[in-house]
Amino acid sequence: MVQDNIDALAAKLLHHFGLGLQPGQSVVPSIVPTAVFHLPGDPTNAPYVYGRYHNPTWEALESALGVLEGAETLTFPSGMAAIGAVLMTIPRAGDRVLLPADGYFAVRALAEKFLAPLGVGVDTRPTARFLDGGFAGYRLVHIETPSNPGLDVCDLRAAAVQAKAAGAILSVDNTTMTALGQRPLELGADVVVCSDTKAVSGHSDTLMGHVATRRGDLMERFKEWRKYSGTIPGPFEAWLTFRGLETLEVRFARMCETAGAVAALLAEHPKVQSVRYPGLPRDPAHAIAAKQMVTFGSMISLTLRDASSAERFIESCPLVQPSTSFGGVRTCAERRARWGDSVPDGFVRLSVGLEPSNALCRAIENSLDKL
Repeated sequence: MVQDNIDALAAKLLHHFGLGLQPGQSVVPSIVPTAVFHLPGDPTNAPYVYGRYHNPTWEALESALGVLEGAETLTFPSGMAAIGAVLMTIPRAGDRVLLPADGYFAVRALAEKFLAPLGVGVDTRPTARFLDGGFAGYRLVHIETPSNPGLDVCDLRAAAVQAKAAGAILSVDNTTMTALGQRPLELGADVVVCSDTKAVSGHSDTLMGHVATRRGDLMERFKEWRKYSGTIPGPFEAWLTFRGLETLEVRFARMCETAGAVAALLAEHPKVQSVRYPGLPRDPAHAIAAKQMVTFGSMISLTLRDASSAERFIESCPLVQPSTSFGGVRTCAERRARWGDSVPDGFVRLSVGLEPSNALCRAIENSLDKL
């Protein structure tokens, strides 16, 4: 999708909620904190029945996210809850699933701890070689691209072709890019999942996730899973996410633009051993990224000499917040080896925030110079 179309989508998203308003109604969704609804007589015609089934605040968020994704969307109380809905409803005993070996570790842990004991085979491949060997024999193929934290990229259009030929369902975790930066459904994916905890809500103050698909059969399964498992978002969290979603386009554009400048700086700094950012022309993922991504994202990985250097860099930079997660308004960083990721001890995941680009670049350069 070209930038003009993304701009039109962002404009449509801002005005979507107001299209059905009556005179005197609020121009923002209401927070509806209720477990029960008024339900006299025959309940079959009631729009709302019980708080585990429906909530007007969720529905306002889901409708807006549906505009963003171009598909029906269902919200969950976290990104992992959204991924869990996919993993727990698609494969059955005897099926096999394929996951990225270098993607978010919690996805592999969920599959290995809970799917495998149910008789589901779990295999992994590195993102950069994910297409090697094809997808024959798999019921579900789940990709995270760019991968977190290494930022390798998989060709989604080619993956969709291979998945369809093999009869597999293709799910894509699009958290690092959001639907403004990459559009997996338009590239052929069956399902897209996103942790809205990150850039979509954008303020590091709530947990949320969503699943989107154009396949009605899959959406019905996801709805049943949410209804009966009780993995429902809170109305206040849904409202916070809706509020963040309205500024996603301007925040994400600023973050990505600054990330490009920071990545270029890091690529030339003598204290940095290696940098991964799909927007760098010499990055191994650049050619595929340029083909399928609208922008190159706000996350960078860099490797310093050792763990001590990485920790000193993070702690000494006044415009870098030492914290986990990404996509928030403040630039944050962490040494990912401390969580057990298969990366060098000096590997740093850097999530660029909304600081002015020149100020952030100066602060990062000064911290690196002192190592």
